Amino acid sequence: MHSPSGRLPEHKHFQRACWLVVAGLIALPAMAQQNIPLTLAAAEDLALLDEPGYRALQARAAALDEQAVIAGELPEPSLRLGLNNFPIQSGGFSTEGMTNAAIGLRQAFPAGRSRDISTRQFELLSNEMSENGEARRRAVLAATRNAWLDVYYWDTAHRLVSESRPLFDDLSSATRSLYAVGRKSQQDVLRADLELSRLDDRIIEIERQRARARASLGEWIGINAGRPIADGLPAWEQLPPLDEMQQSLSQHPSLRAADALVDARGAGVELAKERSKPRWALDVGYSYRDSGPPSGMPRSDFVSVGVTVDLPFIRKRSVDSALSAALSERSAAKSERERMHRSLLGKLAAEYAHWSDLGRRLALYDSRILAQTQSNAEASLLAYRSDRGDFADVMRAYIDDLNARIDHVRLKVERAQTYAVLASLGGIPR
Repeated sequence: MHSPSGRLPEHKHFQRACWLVVAGLIALPAMAQQNIPLTLAAAEDLALLDEPGYRALQARAAALDEQAVIAGELPEPSLRLGLNNFPIQSGGFSTEGMTNAAIGLRQAFPAGRSRDISTRQFELLSNEMSENGEARRRAVLAATRNAWLDVYYWDTAHRLVSESRPLFDDLSSATRSLYAVGRKSQQDVLRADLELSRLDDRIIEIERQRARARASLGEWIGINAGRPIADGLPAWEQLPPLDEMQQSLSQHPSLRAADALVDARGAGVELAKERSKPRWALDVGYSYRDSGPPSGMPRSDFVSVGVTVDLPFIRKRSVDSALSAALSERSAAKSERERMHRSLLGKLAAEYAHWSDLGRRLALYDSRILAQTQSNAEASLLAYRSDRGDFADVMRAYIDDLNARIDHVRLKVERAQTYAVLASLGGIPR
């Protein structure tokens, strides 16, 4: 009941405050989690945890395992119940000597070793799915690494440009001061303002790219993509020799899956050959006869045994067509496996060369380019302040220095992304 003043009673205020406190305590761990820097290793764990694509492939493998069990079983036996030779003109069950009530059981048997071959074929297809699942995990790991590194790059680029803006702002202010005392032209002031505007536009573009990169990362780790990215790149500086990685490529799960498919198609060829052998069935029956009039003497019951056999030579054309189709399927699987192997070898060689070239470029940046761009910017500014240089040269020099530092980060990130691809190809452990 409300108080006369229209306010809630004191105990209502207390309950509401308690609920707010409880809600805050519940939300606190989630909020704290969102503020924890996201390392690359943590992103990898999140991406691989209960990954839906991998689960789907494992479920298909499990289904094929169950089909292998079914394929190894005999067909279900069939039961036959009947009334044979019953007279329709006159009489009853005991009138005629051949009238009987029959029960029979029929069991069919597939041709040759069809059951064993079918079981092996489904097991091989299950292995293919399992290997495709492992290939999926490698691909997800590489994609997650690539996305995390992209976010790292755009975060770092945003920080470098944002940290450089005060410097360009100072240059603009200094130019205005020199223009006020008549030492510099209005063109220098306009150029400074223009470069500041371009810098702001660059920050906007970097923020757009950063949002796109986080969205790509979110495809693999969900809401955790919104967490701040941890500082520092992984220490991926060494790779096995190229020939060693080429040899280990045969163990790539995609190739193992292709091998399993080739074997499964080979089992399909064996299964088609078994079609040339006859299928057969065993029939066992029992027939009951009643005593016959007028003597009432008991009549002997019947037991029947029969074997049914296919005549495969009648369907020889269909058997030959099935074998031809199976051989073509096996040939296609072998060709696809060879194509995949060549593609992976080519990608491995290209990425390895890219890795080496990026290492050489980074060494050049570390030893010369970064120091040179910084020295050039400082010298240009000193010359400008001494009225021995042009303001355009100063702005160009500082922009070159900023671009060099961003390019240096881009090279380090690109080299790490190349390592991620090579690790996926060569099976390098995390």
